Amino acid sequence: MAERPHVVIIGGGFAGLYLAKGLRRAPVRVTLVDRRNHHLFQPMLYQVATAALNPSDIASPIRSILRQQQNVEVLLADAVRIDVAGKRVHLADGGVLSYDYCAVATGARHSYFGHTEWEPLAPGLKSLEDALEIRRRIFLAFERAEREPDLQRRQQLLTFVIIGGGPTGVEVAGALAEIRRFALARDFRHIDPREATVTLLEGGPRILAAYPPALSHRAKTDLRALGVDVRENTFVTSVRSDAVEAGGWRIPTTTVVWAAGNEASPLLRTLGAALDRQGRVLVGPDCSLSGHPEVLVIGDAAAFTDQQSGGLVPAVCPAAIQMGQYAAHTIRDSVAGKPRGTFQY
Repeated sequence: MAERPHVVIIGGGFAGLYLAKGLRRAPVRVTLVDRRNHHLFQPMLYQVATAALNPSDIASPIRSILRQQQNVEVLLADAVRIDVAGKRVHLADGGVLSYDYCAVATGARHSYFGHTEWEPLAPGLKSLEDALEIRRRIFLAFERAEREPDLQRRQQLLTFVIIGGGPTGVEVAGALAEIRRFALARDFRHIDPREATVTLLEGGPRILAAYPPALSHRAKTDLRALGVDVRENTFVTSVRSDAVEAGGWRIPTTTVVWAAGNEASPLLRTLGAALDRQGRVLVGPDCSLSGHPEVLVIGDAAAFTDQQSGGLVPAVCPAAIQMGQYAAHTIRDSVAGKPRGTFQY
């Protein structure tokens, strides 16, 4: 096994996990490195944040998923630098991994567009810790409102603001409106949870901008039917502990959820490759790094241009899965001495 080509995969999300599984029968040894010991089904994080699911419902240990795959080793570690010239991955604890092939699937985190001071006031939704913190804030707001005698302060506690009209923002807004309207409707004595306000703020001309206009319109119609106040073309200019200012409006609130943007892992900067505005690597048609075919960047870490539409492939799990599967196919072909194919999205 030690004589086989070594594949280092950084990140155990959809792209990294499907790449590892795709190398099950390949004559390689695989090391999968992740800062967390579990694979997270991120599309359902909003369900944890709104108490519809428990954390264990959407997280599985990476070791358990890959336990039957004898050519894979899982390491709990934090990759801090990739030496492309030396073909080495440097870890935060001082460890070094040499590789023949390296796949970077580090995903993305939320971006505050230069306003890092907003993060403590408006948590994003990328991890189980984020989801549990948002859940705590939501239900604590209802509990505090139950005991608040001042009507103005009570309404502030019962106002929830979601910033960002992408898939995450739309899901959180819809789920919040539903628990307010149904799950909690009869649980309190001094407040009516159905009177809580859920506001979705989107800086662009429409929510779900990555989807066809007809779907954006349908989503807005459905959200408004649930009682969500959807405001498009509304840029947030200030987030404070007691209010959000956006589009000339001041919205008194104590509970804000951030879903407005993403930025790629800072690890990608160590590759010395061209990056887009979100910090993602501009990859070629085969998802490889320019000049280094042995380095593949996949999933949310890659800025991949769709050959048919000319637009960037969206950062969603089906695209990450396909990239992971394609990367596995590419590595298998390379080890076998076959020419590389072209990724078809």
